[in-house]
Amino acid sequence: MIIDIMFKAFLCCSLSLLCALATAAERNPATVVIALKPDKNPEAMAAERADLGKGLGAALGIPVEVIIPLSDAVLTEGMANGTIDLGWLSATDVAKLPAPRAVGVLLAAEIKGRTTYDSVWLALAEKPYASIADLKGKPVAFAKKTSTSGGIVPLNDLVEKGLVDPASGPEGFFGRGNVWFGTGYVSAVERVLAGEAEAAAVSDYVFLGDKHLTPAQKAKLKVIATQGPVPTHVLAVRNALDEGLRQRLANAMLTLDVGLRDRVFGGPLVQVDEAAHLAPIVKALAVVQGMKL
Repeated sequence: MIIDIMFKAFLCCSLSLLCALATAAERNPATVVIALKPDKNPEAMAAERADLGKGLGAALGIPVEVIIPLSDAVLTEGMANGTIDLGWLSATDVAKLPAPRAVGVLLAAEIKGRTTYDSVWLALAEKPYASIADLKGKPVAFAKKTSTSGGIVPLNDLVEKGLVDPASGPEGFFGRGNVWFGTGYVSAVERVLAGEAEAAAVSDYVFLGDKHLTPAQKAKLKVIATQGPVPTHVLAVRNALDEGLRQRLANAMLTLDVGLRDRVFGGPLVQVDEAAHLAPIVKALAVVQGMKL
């Protein structure tokens, strides 16, 4: 009987140890998988993947695999099911995840010293428009329905200004058939340049930066309205990862070679308060998700 008790105790301890080891293995993977968005040409991203994997692997002391999922949905699902540990996502991608979220904000992008940027309405420089109110009954273009700065934030701003009733949607202000949603920033601006829309809702960096439009195109445009703030992109991390590993990931990213960091993420990465960072887009989503579009 004593032997039975000792055997059962040994078996119980063994099972507990195996469970603990399995849990530890699940929380601390042998290889860290990081996912980026396919937002550059394939050759540039291939080099970034190799350099980022090598640099972070050396900093962490464990292998790092950098992948590029086909879509945002695949990326967020991978983080939810544990196949992706760290992902470069828009604040909207994270805010849309059901509570309690399987992921949290590890770090956020910083643009010119800010962790927010603006959404703008662009019109032809020759047009007389001076505010969004001047566009009543006019054809307009949004970057796309799911775009943070080219869709969700400007739509919410129209509601906050009392110009749009969520029940009737933006057509109640701009007119039936006058609201067009594109496939991205450039598609919306091209509608304005072609005279098919009077204004386009996009990110401010479309106009201020050099990535999306040519100098000749920008010379034909002006900003007629600004809205926001728009939270910057974030490095989201699986909450199931051990706190120690999450801190090591944050430290590795914060000390990443500046040249590599800027190539991959476009600038500095900083620590932020998750709730405060996501708050503007959480508020906007609450309005826009119930809007007639």
